[in-house]
Amino acid sequence: MELTQNSEGFLCEIDDWNEAVALFLAGENQIELTSAHWEIIFFIRQYYNDYQHLPNARVFTKAIAKKLGAEKGNSRYLHKLFPQGPLKYVCKIAGLPKPPTCL
Repeated sequence: MELTQNSEGFLCEIDDWNEAVALFLAGENQIELTSAHWEIIFFIRQYYNDYQHLPNARVFTKAIAKKLGAEKGNSRYLHKLFPQGPLKYVCKIAGLPKPPTCL
């Protein structure tokens, strides 16, 4: 797969993303995608499309709770899916830029 990624593994071109790319990026980060992962990935892509920016971790969690319910919009659930950092890794796998609030 021919992708241009920055030094941290984020796609350089958002338009290069598709579900096959997401599977590749998840594999690079040792994450096996389930339907629960896809739900969060599609959520953040829609959020970015709607608002043209990425939320901080607190806003991300609250937005998920509002849209998908409190059982999914909490840090414990999100860390189970993306243990190395929910916002950073969901954005990476979703083909979005690195959130400015992530180290």
